[in-house]
Amino acid sequence: MGTVGISFGSPTGGAGFDVAATVSRIVGNLKNVETPWKNQLTTLQSQDTALSSIGTLLSSVSTDIGKLTDFMGVMAQKTGSSSDTNVLQLTSASSSATAGAHTITVTSLAKTSSGYLTAITNASDKLEGSISIQVGTGKAHTVNVNPANKTLAGLAAAINSAGIGVTASVLTDSSGSRLSLVSGTSGGLGNLTVSSSITDSSNANAQVDYKPIVTGVDARLNVDGIDLTSASNTVTNLIPGVTFQLLAPSPTLSDSTKETLQVIIGNDNSGVETAINQLVADYNALAVAINTQQGKDSSGNPEPLFGSPTLSLLRQQLFSGLNVQNPNGSLDPITVAAGTTLTGSLTLQVGDGAEKTINVPDSDKSLQGLASAINTANIGVTASITTVNGQSTLSLLSQTTGAAGALTVSPNLTVTSYTPLTYDGKAATDAQNSAGVLNAIPAGGDILSGSISIQVGGATAHTITLDSTNNTLQGLADAINGINDLGVTASVTTNSDGSAYLSLQSETAGIAGNLTVISKISDTTGLTSKALNYGNSSDISTLAGLGITASANANGTLSFNVATLDAALNSDFSGVFGLFQSVNSWGQTFKNMLNNAGTGSSNGVLALAKKSNSSMEKTLNDNLSREDATIAAKEKQLTAQLNLANQILQGIPSQLDGINMLYSAITGYNQKNG
Repeated sequence: MGTVGISFGSPTGGAGFDVAATVSRIVGNLKNVETPWKNQLTTLQSQDTALSSIGTLLSSVSTDIGKLTDFMGVMAQKTGSSSDTNVLQLTSASSSATAGAHTITVTSLAKTSSGYLTAITNASDKLEGSISIQVGTGKAHTVNVNPANKTLAGLAAAINSAGIGVTASVLTDSSGSRLSLVSGTSGGLGNLTVSSSITDSSNANAQVDYKPIVTGVDARLNVDGIDLTSASNTVTNLIPGVTFQLLAPSPTLSDSTKETLQVIIGNDNSGVETAINQLVADYNALAVAINTQQGKDSSGNPEPLFGSPTLSLLRQQLFSGLNVQNPNGSLDPITVAAGTTLTGSLTLQVGDGAEKTINVPDSDKSLQGLASAINTANIGVTASITTVNGQSTLSLLSQTTGAAGALTVSPNLTVTSYTPLTYDGKAATDAQNSAGVLNAIPAGGDILSGSISIQVGGATAHTITLDSTNNTLQGLADAINGINDLGVTASVTTNSDGSAYLSLQSETAGIAGNLTVISKISDTTGLTSKALNYGNSSDISTLAGLGITASANANGTLSFNVATLDAALNSDFSGVFGLFQSVNSWGQTFKNMLNNAGTGSSNGVLALAKKSNSSMEKTLNDNLSREDATIAAKEKQLTAQLNLANQILQGIPSQLDGINMLYSAITGYNQKNG
């Protein structure tokens, strides 16, 4: 630390010195200790700005990939067209629509039922009576003339406010005024049945009758060879997920047949191309920002994150994420329920490694049992099960990325489904013995397999195992009844449709006769079996299949060939879909990596870097606050001490004058007279 000198001037001059300037120089010298802290804080704040900028760019890439991996996103959108928009105009095609071509012939349009009351001369004429209106087969509603407004307008308002599914309005021309009625339901179900007892009291109580004009009928059309009807000309879901408007019947050709038009439902290739192009553009902006931080600015000064391990780790994650292939796939989905078992084996090979065969374990012949066997075999493959709408799928994911982890899977699996016979019984009461039934089977003669255990009260349980001698319901009943000491009566009941069930009743009354029944019987006659196949999650295994490759300049950016993507979308849309949306696909994996790398995860590289900076900034700010408080106290102390010293210096001349006067008085010496 440097020193600050104080200039007192002539000790006897009485001028003193500038206290404020002196204190300011001393305090400034004390504050020099804070300079390294402030410089470090400035550096950290610059890093925060750079990290936030990179985080924003990373978030944009994450949003882009989210649009492609979202099941209801751009990959699910559909487009549509009609070959004759004068006859049929496509309104919408939702994500549930399936791409394909449909042939449609429009025979006739739907019509909406309507009619009117006969004209009266003046719209202001007073009316009396009521009108009965029925829509289709619904309830008939009676609407009375409004006593407060007996005109046609009053009657129209009363009908409209009644909410009976009819629109009433008053139409006036040179011949008079009429009440128009239009059904709110188009097609045949909206036909109006109207009975009028309205009279015109302003015109000799002339009767005002109802005149039907249009009879409601459904539109008739043929879709893909099937004759269909629609109550409305706005047709929804006759083709699943598609809505179109019927505008006119199909033209009649020269051979008296109706013209057939084409409706094409397609995938939104343009939307997918736009989304992928945006993904590439935002990824490149992120790569450029990372590259920039790894260099120096135009003045030769290092960028805020120059040399930061955060950048190296983020760059590594991004690049490795791009190069991940799709070494995964899944078995055919199956319905997992009681009575469903797997048999067989699955042979797996990771890359060029040795083949491994996993058998369905005898202890658990379910999909979960097979998954557990694969996971415990430690062969570099992870098995998982996902269930959607009651359908379960076993997915396989290689634990090695890239071509070295490509999976070769050969299934020899059969899924078998049968009807299990469960026991439904009730405990004994004082008035009724314990009894119950096995659930019904389609036919009494069905062949059964398995075993059943029956216990009466605390007695010994008896197990009956089915074989060729007792493998029907009646054979099982005979076997049960043939056990003399069992104490149970079994009987078979056959329903009118041929189905049958087995009843059991305890022969011992009360709690001592309660039945405990464990059924492991199944109906094998209705058994169904099918082989399970394995399929890769996508035919397109890398981004190169979409025209996305690393740029030649090796700066981490990507090149995008839209023609390659367009060809992939047109020839293998399902492959593009699988690359982004299949279980454990590249898209899902890359999205998770982006989320984990950013601030969305507390362990993300950006989140950890920001947390570290925040901790150091807090320490530095705390140090500055403490040092500022110490300096402020010293400043106050110095100011007081130097003000006192200054007062002393300024008082020296007067003190010297006093001494001279005292000296003169004592010696008689007068300095002025010499």
